[in-house]
Amino acid sequence: MNYRSVVETAADWKVNERRVRVLLDQGRIPGAMKVGRSWMIPEDAAKPLDARTNPSGRGEVNVKERYDVDFRTYMKKYPDDDGFFGRFGGAYVPKGLEKALKEIYDGYLTICKSAKFIGELRRIRSQYQGRPTPVYHCERLSNYLGKAQIYLKREDLNHTGAHKINHTMGEVMLAKYLGKTRVIAETGAGQHGVAVATAAAYFGLKCEIYMGVVDMAKQAPNVARMKILGARVVPVKEGAGCLKEAVDAAFVEYMKTWKNTFYAIGSAVGPNPFPMMVRDFQSIVGQEAKEQFVQMTGELPDIVCACVGGGSNSIGMFEAFLPEPVEIVGVEPLGRGPKLGDNAASMAFGSEGVMHGFNSMMIKDKEGGPGPVYSVASGLDYPSVGPEHAFLHELGRVNYDVVTDKEALDAFFMLSRLEGIIPALESAHAVAYAIRRAKQMKHGSILVNLSGRGDKDIDYVIEHYGKDYGILD
Repeated sequence: MNYRSVVETAADWKVNERRVRVLLDQGRIPGAMKVGRSWMIPEDAAKPLDARTNPSGRGEVNVKERYDVDFRTYMKKYPDDDGFFGRFGGAYVPKGLEKALKEIYDGYLTICKSAKFIGELRRIRSQYQGRPTPVYHCERLSNYLGKAQIYLKREDLNHTGAHKINHTMGEVMLAKYLGKTRVIAETGAGQHGVAVATAAAYFGLKCEIYMGVVDMAKQAPNVARMKILGARVVPVKEGAGCLKEAVDAAFVEYMKTWKNTFYAIGSAVGPNPFPMMVRDFQSIVGQEAKEQFVQMTGELPDIVCACVGGGSNSIGMFEAFLPEPVEIVGVEPLGRGPKLGDNAASMAFGSEGVMHGFNSMMIKDKEGGPGPVYSVASGLDYPSVGPEHAFLHELGRVNYDVVTDKEALDAFFMLSRLEGIIPALESAHAVAYAIRRAKQMKHGSILVNLSGRGDKDIDYVIEHYGKDYGILD
């Protein structure tokens, strides 16, 4: 039997070396042997086919029960060249969008490691965004709850008030590199829309934001901010008038105008390469948080948690901690309860399916399509979740739990009144989970990604819950 190296095999199969190493890690090349640090691959080994669902989401999937993943090199190996995290991800799009996505993918891979691009992004982060954002010890909240200590990664202190600016500045800079003159986006809570409008103003591009009418009513302050920044806000009245419908409308527009338009997707979702790009741009959150926490305490936190809708703030927070002996928890919205239409907990109540061009866990209706969802937090009411979250859940590396509207609102007011920090309703879900765990722990530490500030939610909360929390008579 003759053998070849990874380099020789990659050349023969016309893929890059990273793709071959992913296949080796997944045990999908029969007869391959590791000798020292090198692989020996049989010369007659055939390139394995990808395990995928068909675009309807109802096809049979060859599910691999076990993946051997080295989290020290995880980000270099996942996603693979086709945008898959295991079997999750990919690009299930009409022919008309394939060329557009390839243009973005090729452009991103060309500049993502460029010293010029990285240098400009670092300058923007330090001089414009206000990075690094601090880690803050919630001493009064911790003492009120018991002996466990709660810390916050203060992404609410970013320019525009949320983590969204981390990836939008990168996306819009890429749009300019590609020669686009216009950016479009969807938004739920409005923070992504504000961040895209901000980035478009900074780089001098036209901007159009699609937003469901229900979310526009709940998030009126952010609608006003987008308009002040020069963006055109397009109301989406179809369906439930929420985040899913806004994404639908943005995709329709993008298919018609992609030659001069860049779609700045608002989370770690969508077809390849968007989950990877958003993850990469957001990874600065976890990198900073880990270093800052160790400097403050001399050790790693026991628990790291963040809210999960599509999953951009959480995936950015989690990446740096994946190789470490730390419990990682994504917190989904249970809303009013487990009944279909009362929550948006895709990991807890969903099943595998394809939506908006990617395969992941998805809440479905009786026909197998996207089901109705709800959350008090507009940024979390999405019926699917980023494919990397589905993969990390399958691997067992990240756990996912749920928090109700009531718990999130309690946390919203508790953090505000004990620490003087008003969180976004989305972020309040992660704070609520930390409060729950702190009550159960005799000691230890919890690091929460406070992904955004609550200015946008104040009017809505007072109107609907003011009496319950002693604000209105």
